[in-house]
Amino acid sequence: MGQISLDSTDRRMLRLLQGNGRMTNQELSERIGLSPSPCLRRLRRLEEAGVIRGYAAKVDQKAYGLPVTVFVSVRLTRQNEEEIAAFEQAVAGWDEVSACYLMTGTQDYLLHVVGEGIEDYERFVKTRLTRLRCIAAIESNFVMGVVKEGAVFPEVAG
Repeated sequence: MGQISLDSTDRRMLRLLQGNGRMTNQELSERIGLSPSPCLRRLRRLEEAGVIRGYAAKVDQKAYGLPVTVFVSVRLTRQNEEEIAAFEQAVAGWDEVSACYLMTGTQDYLLHVVGEGIEDYERFVKTRLTRLRCIAAIESNFVMGVVKEGAVFPEVAG
């Protein structure tokens, strides 16, 4: 996988696919104004370069049975290689964590955690988070409602 330069046509393709990953090559080529063969070549190039990392179904979290979303800020006891590795290795194996971000500022990590309910989240904290000796502080913020979830990147100049 190498770094590639994206042009405006590549970006238009990507925006369309972010909105509908099941779009056929024929539909995509018509929407961006290319014939199907060059469109498919561009698509394959984007996939091979890792710009398109995969295709997935967007599943309704509540319908799936996980109505609770919590953003958890975590501060480590020390920011050294050993503690960072221990924390990141543990988080990588936790299905409840749908995303983990390394942060700047007062917190070291921000976790996006989903669950069945408050009791489920409490169990997650007690059996997973608090058992890691590298964690100094945990701050939980429960999501009350979703205003916007962006699936399509904004347009980029150039």
